[in-house]
Amino acid sequence: MSTLVFVAVIGAAILHAAWNALVKSGSDKQVSMGAVVLGHMPIALVVLFFVPMPAFESMPYLAAGILLHFGYQLFLLKSYETGDLTQVYPIARGSAPLIVALFSVTMLGVQLDLIQILAILIIGGGIISLALVRQANGQKNNQAALLALTTGLFIASYSLIDGLGARIAGTSLGFFSCLAIGNGLLMSIYLAFSARMALKTIATKGRSVFLFGGSASFIAYAIVTWAFTQAPIALVTALRETSIVFALLIGVFFLKERLNLVKVLSTFTTLVGAVLLRFAK
Repeated sequence: MSTLVFVAVIGAAILHAAWNALVKSGSDKQVSMGAVVLGHMPIALVVLFFVPMPAFESMPYLAAGILLHFGYQLFLLKSYETGDLTQVYPIARGSAPLIVALFSVTMLGVQLDLIQILAILIIGGGIISLALVRQANGQKNNQAALLALTTGLFIASYSLIDGLGARIAGTSLGFFSCLAIGNGLLMSIYLAFSARMALKTIATKGRSVFLFGGSASFIAYAIVTWAFTQAPIALVTALRETSIVFALLIGVFFLKERLNLVKVLSTFTTLVGAVLLRFAK
């Protein structure tokens, strides 16, 4: 993994943590999630004027990616309605790189050396350990944990599909822009039938999330999709999940969530894994 790819993915991780915090902190999370997804579409339409369309051979991956992203967004929304950012985010993001790495090695024949495998395990372990943090009442939210784990399965699935699809497409930006438009249309249809008032509210109450959250989310995943074409998907997926570190800082300083020893140690472990991954040969 080159320095450019490493720095770009870290930047994407910061943006990803920021838009997740926007969704979690919103009073109406359905409006916030819808605003982020629909906020992709204007940028994607502009981008398509400057990049080639994806190759026809990538269309099955594009269709699968749209469905998987939509499933991820629905389960992430339900997770945030049930649990805290510092519980949901670690489980969802921490489980994904482990699943991707396992599938890449066993099914795709990707060769990872011992240091790279160790780095992925450290990052995943550090992130998932944050889920051990109990709530203020001393209880664990098992429902939120299960929803977050399901979200992690969707993340792992779309990461693999998008990575392979972007490579076949011949244009990572063209592939993701088409995916973003398809995903936005699917979200619009869903909201029109299940939460029409939320769809209408995006233009008013959700305007700032539409502009800033949608832009941050689009740029973040556009970078990641490009990185999938430059480095092994398993390594990119593991590195971008260091976004939990930035989510933790946002949670503490902006959402006023509690900071304790477990969170500090888990964050430090994640950073160690990221550094190890950067310098692995």
